[in-house]
Amino acid sequence: MQSSHAASAVSAAFDDANLIAHAGLVPVMRLAERCGLGRLVADKVKLTRAKNSAGAAAGAKVTSVVAGMVAGADSIEDLGALRHGAMPALFGGIRAPSTLGTFLRAFTHGHALQLHAVHRRFLAALATHTPLLPGSGEKAFIDVDSTHKRVYGRTKQGGEYGRFKGIRTLHPLLATICTPTSRPVIATVRLRRGKAADSRGAPKLVSEALATAAEAGCTGTRILRADAQFYSADVVAACRRAGAHFSVTCGMNPSIKRAVLAIPEGAWQQITYPTAIPDPDTGELIFDAQVAEIPAYSAFTGRKKCEQVTARLIVRRVRDLARPATAGEQGELFPVWRYHPFFTDSPAQTLQAEREHRHHAVIEQVIADSKASALAHLPSGHFHANAAWLTLWAMAYNLLRAAGALTSAFHAKATTATLHTHLVRVPARIARSARRMTLHLPRRWPWQHAWTQLFETVHAPPDAARRH
Repeated sequence: MQSSHAASAVSAAFDDANLIAHAGLVPVMRLAERCGLGRLVADKVKLTRAKNSAGAAAGAKVTSVVAGMVAGADSIEDLGALRHGAMPALFGGIRAPSTLGTFLRAFTHGHALQLHAVHRRFLAALATHTPLLPGSGEKAFIDVDSTHKRVYGRTKQGGEYGRFKGIRTLHPLLATICTPTSRPVIATVRLRRGKAADSRGAPKLVSEALATAAEAGCTGTRILRADAQFYSADVVAACRRAGAHFSVTCGMNPSIKRAVLAIPEGAWQQITYPTAIPDPDTGELIFDAQVAEIPAYSAFTGRKKCEQVTARLIVRRVRDLARPATAGEQGELFPVWRYHPFFTDSPAQTLQAEREHRHHAVIEQVIADSKASALAHLPSGHFHANAAWLTLWAMAYNLLRAAGALTSAFHAKATTATLHTHLVRVPARIARSARRMTLHLPRRWPWQHAWTQLFETVHAPPDAARRH
């Protein structure tokens, strides 16, 4: 591809008041309105007007931030991209980045909790209006994990040297919901200081995530999946109080080692994965392994009797390629094999339970997606402003997922970057006639049918839109 004109024959001018760069915001934010985002914020978020009138029109400010994130903003300054061309003709109440920054800095811990309540109810509304979680009435998985987000500067509140030497971070904790046929959506998030332990606040977050899943229509079997840092009696107890199952990786402590040694050799079953999975210890790709089960393993025996739990211990073992077994000799148990146990009360058969547990890695896709979009930065020096930014990103992420679910099977599972490219960042020119506005979009846009499907669905009467 090359320019079709000489450089001297081309000029540019930013002078057209009828153009917009993000036509996809029209149907996406229409969907947010249908799900009552502005009304939920007005009902739940009670910022006072003492701080430079930060609490005024909270609904308009939250929707402005969410719209900016949907358009690809990853900093407060980027939210200014909403104030261009004909955007004021299509949307009312767009706020300036300085106003939105003041609004976020007015948040306290209590206001952040109010915003969490909005997030939960907004997700439930999205699940009602769109096929966001197909099959959630039968089975749903709730995944919990934490991540570190690097920050810079000593004035960043909560930024501390934690897991990574010489790197200052904040430490978000998040939970997602998915079904066997859907991409994850975000159930809840928490922002913590950099040195916070991985499991700090996990029982409360698990309880909230399971309640959110029920509100979002997950009325069937719910299974919580988590890594070894969340292997605790409190997390398991939170699952049982909510009537959910659990599937939690556990380390090779002495009790588990003794249990593994007692597994007879004939009990191991071969399992082959349809796609390779990375080994959690070495990162090597694994195509097959062996699996065995201990039907009744008692965990947390150091705690009170009422807090001990007896359930299944399922163990996967793979060959340690660094120490292969010697031909004709009995190799040592632990150097020759590497073991990856998890503790579960899942009702599934052994091999199915193992496959479902390994699918917990799907939450890493959400974490990677976040750092390639609105969480590329935690933009404020104020901790609670960043906590609010994190929750608003979760709302924007779920809103995009719901918009994708209304278009096609491909877009229902596409990444945020793909949804931005295909559905949101579409230029358009506005024409007015007979008190109506028409969006003129590029001819031969490759994803025209998907965009049109979304637009027509969210602008249809509510009952017709819900049937889609």
